[in-house]
Amino acid sequence: MMSLTSNDFLTTRAWHRAVVGGKDMILRNTSALEFLELFGGYMREKRIEVYAKKSDEYENIECYVVDSFNGIDYIRFGDVLCTSVNQTFNDMLSDFNSVDEQSLVEGLSRYYYTHGTSFNGLVIKPENVKYFNSVKDWAIKYHSEE
Repeated sequence: MMSLTSNDFLTTRAWHRAVVGGKDMILRNTSALEFLELFGGYMREKRIEVYAKKSDEYENIECYVVDSFNGIDYIRFGDVLCTSVNQTFNDMLSDFNSVDEQSLVEGLSRYYYTHGTSFNGLVIKPENVKYFNSVKDWAIKYHSEE
């Protein structure tokens, strides 16, 4: 069974609120970037990525099951939980070889241009610096070439 999809809503944020709002889930990766408005999302999107303490009944909610939310840096927006900007980027960089590269690069680019053409404020873990350095120039150029 599938949950509601982005086609049913005017904004990605409204879709995320409707599907995960009030649930024991934390938006992560591309879904977090969308909710944080660092990535615009995709047309006709169906998949939502979350941290959860158990799997969900909906096949399009990709649950990364954890025992506890301790150690996950997240923000509460009303009844929606979302990983922080730093947590989101570090999660994506730590899974660099299977992450959605488009959303990662666009997210880093939006961060850069909305923070005075700087990555100041981002705290990249030492184990993720290599991957961050491999995409940061691409992210800087991403919006300047549009």
